[in-house]
Parts: sequence; C-alpha cells; structure tokens
Amino acid sequence: MSNVTVIGTQWGDEGKGKIVDWLASRADIVVRFQGGHNAGHTLVVGDQVYKLSLLPSGLVRGKIGVIGNGVVVDPKALMTEIDRVTGQGLVVTPETLWIAENAPLILPVHGALDRAREAARGEHKIGTTGRGIGPAYEDKVARRAIRICDLAEPETLDWKLDELLLHHNTLLAGLGAETFTKEQLKDFLTEITPRLLPFSCQVWDRLDEARRAGRRILFEGAQAVMLDVDHGTYPYVTSSNTVAAVAASGSGVSPSSVGFVLGIAKAYTTRVGEGPFPTELHDQTGRTLGERGHEFGTVTGRPRRCGWFDAVLIRRAVRVGGVSGIALTKLDVLDGLDEISICVGYELDGQMIETFPSAPGAQARVKPVYETMPGWKETTAGARSWAELPAQAIKYVRRIEELIEAPVTLLSTSPERDDTILMRDPFED
Repeated sequence: MSNVTVIGTQWGDEGKGKIVDWLASRADIVVRFQGGHNAGHTLVVGDQVYKLSLLPSGLVRGKIGVIGNGVVVDPKALMTEIDRVTGQGLVVTPETLWIAENAPLILPVHGALDRAREAARGEHKIGTTGRGIGPAYEDKVARRAIRICDLAEPETLDWKLDELLLHHNTLLAGLGAETFTKEQLKDFLTEITPRLLPFSCQVWDRLDEARRAGRRILFEGAQAVMLDVDHGTYPYVTSSNTVAAVAASGSGVSPSSVGFVLGIAKAYTTRVGEGPFPTELHDQTGRTLGERGHEFGTVTGRPRRCGWFDAVLIRRAVRVGGVSGIALTKLDVLDGLDEISICVGYELDGQMIETFPSAPGAQARVKPVYETMPGWKETTAGARSWAELPAQAIKYVRRIEELIEAPVTLLSTSPERDDTILMRDPFED
C-alpha cells in the first residue's frame, strides 16, 4: 500500500480535480501542499458541479481535507468557498478540514501589490491572477509573513503588521497605488480570526499519526511542473515549487511519504496567461480544441490557449517531477480529427534540440517538430475499458508513452468521475 501524489505536467488545467476526486475514494486524507487560490479544480458529480480553489478535492468524497504549510491562504476566499460548498451539501468542519497553523496568510495588501506590479510591467506582464499569491510567498521567505498561528497572539501580530506595512506601503507608494493603514489590516484579521482559528492545527503531527496508523494519504498539487518557479517557463510561472518533492516539505511529512507520483496530462496542451507555448495553434483546430474541451480557466474565466501534445515538455516534467505514471485526460476532445500531431523535438536557431531551453529568449524562439498520426472517427467519450477505444486512439496513447518515457496508468474519457480507464492502481504500487 502506498500514498499517492498528484501533480500537473503541463501548465495546469489538466483535469487534476477529477482525477484527485476519483482517487479520493481509495484515500483517507487528501492534502493540498502548495499554491493558493489561483489554482482551480472543477469536479462534476452527477448534476452537481463543484469549483474548488483552496479546499482539497477529497472533501467532495467525504474525506479529511488538509491545507498544508506550503499553501498561502486567503482567509476571505477560503471562507467564501466553504460557504459555497456547504450550500451544495458538503460538510466542512474543523473535524473534516485541517489547516496548518504555520501557513502564511494572503492579506488585502498582497493583492493590491500584485495588481499594481502587473500594471507597471506593461507589455512584459506575467499574466498573474492578481490575487496576491506571489507577494505572500515573498513575505514568507523574507520572514515577515503573518501566519495563522499569529492570530492567536495579538502582541506578535501588532509588531509584525508594522514590519509588513513598512515594506508594502513603500512599494505601493512607489507604484502610485493606494497604501494601507494598520487599522485596515487589523479590522480584516479581526473579522476572520474567529472563523479561521478553529480549523488550525499542527498538521505535520496529525499526518505523522495517520502515517503510523497506515492511513492512505493523497497529496494534491496545484498548477503544474511547467509553472514551477525553478523548473517552469520562468518568469511566466507561479510563485511556488509544484514538483512532487514539495508534497513533503509543504505538508510536514518525510520524503518517503510522497509515494506513487501520478502526473496529469491532457491529450493535447493548454495554457492560460502569458509565456511561451511552442505548440500553440492559432487556427481552426486550436479553436476546435478549445470549444470541445470547454477551455476556460476555473479561477479566472480566461480562455485557454490550445495546441498539440508536447512530448518534450512532458518528458521533462516526468524527470524533474519524479513521475511514476501518467493520467491522460480529455482524450475524447480529439475524436473526429483527421490527423493528430505530437511535438517530438524543437528547432532552435537552425539546430535540432530535444529538451526545452531555460532562457526566456530561447524559449520564445523554439519551433516545434511534429510527428503526425491518423485520427479516429469513432467516439472515445465515456469509454471505461481499452476494448471500447478505437484502435487508432490506442496507438496514440502508446506513442505518447514511448515519447515521454512513462506509462499511462489512468485514462479519462469525459468529465464524469466514472468515465475512467484504470491500468494500474497507484495506491497498490
């Protein structure tokens, strides 16, 4: 029996929510370990659609949900989300939701700075959600973050707010944005403290007890490897590490607890926001993928850029992310296409390369080298076994496995949780 860690292998939006929800039926505890409310997971359960940003997807299955210390928490956004899903019938209490007491908070000043900086970048904007995630992580590493545990110590909170505002108001004033008073932030925190503190606990200790008791833990990543602050398309990345190794440090467990690493990948590629995207399609095929796949950001509502499957990027994600197997999603979106292309390499300044470069200029100049395969006319939508798949669809999946050097262990053929083909149960690895 093994724990499982789920990470995205592209630029996010790969369908992690459905896969985590599906795997949660085999887990006891589901843990979020990085990111903030810039992540978005959509879960379809019968006629109910749950849109989650901070809450672990396992809550939909009635499992214990955990928000680890690696997550930056916007308390207002969290409470709004709790109220919304409670209205849909979910039970969210301090018994079902544990939040690390050492998790940093996102305050209104963080969002203001995030938006002011993005506006100042002009044509060099990164495409952030403007929700304050980056500035909150900056405060964490600069040792001026307000953490949940600080809410229980008014004297500590008082001097920490002074230090935080000295930094942020200086930047806001320099950017021509409105500054904040200490009273404004105190009022904000006074309002949310009574609701937030009951959920806080020593998550690392409870997870260690769960491990010793043999309980199955599912670690749920946000964003994806190509948005990792070290390994992604920097600077067009998120503000945290997204690889599986962070499941340990972001929740307070040992590295050996990470278990089977399941990487999620769409059968094509999408991206929201700015940054390089070698296989992006600007033609009718790209629009078709977007329409069929309902490609709009769960959090932002922005249309996603669409393109062919990039095996080079996924192979990199497999290696740096420690991926044990791939869950391939949205295969049904490719139904009916005459031809399907896979990026198998790049051309850069007249030279063939087999890995994605790190320098932003080089990333923008690479041109994809494609291998083209026949499509299939039959439908894959709703398939729940290999026998239901068209022969050409199976060939496409097998070719992907060869190129990315990792097995496809799960195959998703629709948004419905049970329309899934399981080749290997990660929990039994």
